[in-house]
Amino acid sequence: MKVGIHAGQLLQRVPGGIGRYIEALFHGLPPAGVDVVAFAAGDPSVRRSAAWPSFVALGHPYAPLRYELWHRLRRPRVRLDVDVVHAPSLAIPPAGRTPLVVTVNDIAFRRYPELFTAHGARFHERGLAITRREAQSVVVPSEFTRDELVREGFEASSLFVAHHGVEIPEARDPDAVEVALRRIGVERPFVLTVGTLEPRKNFPMLARAVAQLREHRDDVTLVRVGPPGWGEVEGLDGAGMRELGAIDDGTLDALYRAATVCALPSRYEGFGLPLLEAMARGCPVAASDVSSLPEVVDGAGPLLPPDDVDAWSAALRSVVDDREYQTQLRERSLARAREFTWSHAVQAHVAAYEHAVDVASRG
Repeated sequence: MKVGIHAGQLLQRVPGGIGRYIEALFHGLPPAGVDVVAFAAGDPSVRRSAAWPSFVALGHPYAPLRYELWHRLRRPRVRLDVDVVHAPSLAIPPAGRTPLVVTVNDIAFRRYPELFTAHGARFHERGLAITRREAQSVVVPSEFTRDELVREGFEASSLFVAHHGVEIPEARDPDAVEVALRRIGVERPFVLTVGTLEPRKNFPMLARAVAQLREHRDDVTLVRVGPPGWGEVEGLDGAGMRELGAIDDGTLDALYRAATVCALPSRYEGFGLPLLEAMARGCPVAASDVSSLPEVVDGAGPLLPPDDVDAWSAALRSVVDDREYQTQLRERSLARAREFTWSHAVQAHVAAYEHAVDVASRG
C-alpha cells in the first residue's frame, strides 16, 4: 500500500506536536509495509530532512492561502499515485476519488471557541465538516477524542484510536545535561511546562500555583517551553518565571531529564504529548483531570482540577519537598511510558488505511 501524507506542518517555522507525529509516521509506516509519499505546498529545501520519504512539492499557492482554497472551494485537487491520502490535521486536501483518512487531534475549537481566534475556529470547523463528509476513516489519538466525535455524530466504525507512541531514549551523560541547563541559564529545582502559548493551555493558573509554592520554596522556578500561539496570555513574567519559547530537541530533552516535575494544566487536550515525552525520560508529571489527560497519565502522577490553584500548589510542593515521592513518580512515569509504542500506533493507522480503501471500493 502507498499512502500520501500531507507534510505541510513540517515546513512551518515550528512544526510542533503534529510535526513530531508526522515524522513518527515517516519512520514507522515503511517497516509495516506502507510506502510513504510526503506532499506539501511549500519549499521543502528549507527544512527537509534526509530521513523524509519521497516528497512531492505542490508549488504555489503556498499555505495558508492554499489551505483556504482547499477548505472553501476544495481546489486545487491533490493528484498523487497513491492508494490513500492522509491528512494528519484538519488542513484537508481535496483527494478526489482517492480514499481519504483524516487525523482529528482534538475538537477544542468546538468545546472552547472563546479560546481560539475567530478565523482559527472557522478554519477548524470547516475541516471537521469536510472530515465528516469526505473521510472514509478518521484517526484519533485517544479514546476521549473518539468519544467526542461519536457525540458529534461520527460513525464509531470509522474511528481508529492510535495513541501516540514514544521511544524510550538511552541514558544521557549527566554532565551534558548540566551543560545544556547552564547554556540557557536554568537552575534546579524547576517545574517544567511545555506547549504552544495559547489560552486553553492554562499557563497563568500554573504560574499562580508556582508563585504560591515559592512562598515556601523561593528557589523553585517555572520554566515554560513552546512557540507563540494566539490569544492574550498574561501573568508569565513574574519572579521565578522563565519563558524560553521554542527550543531545540536536545535542550528540551535536557529539561525533561532535569525537571523536578513536568506539569500540564490544560483545560482540554486530545492527547498531551509533552506528558508522554516527559514520562519517557522518567520525569514526574502532574496534569489536569479533564479531557484525555487522565487516559495518558493513568496513575503515573497527580491529576488536579484545572482551576484549583491551591490543589496545584500543594501537589507541586509534595513533589518538590519529598525525594522519596519523586523517585516513586519517576518509576511510575517510565513504566507508563513503556505502554505507548509506535508499533501499536502504526498498526492502528494501517487498519484505518485498509478500512478507507475497502469503504471506497464499495462505494
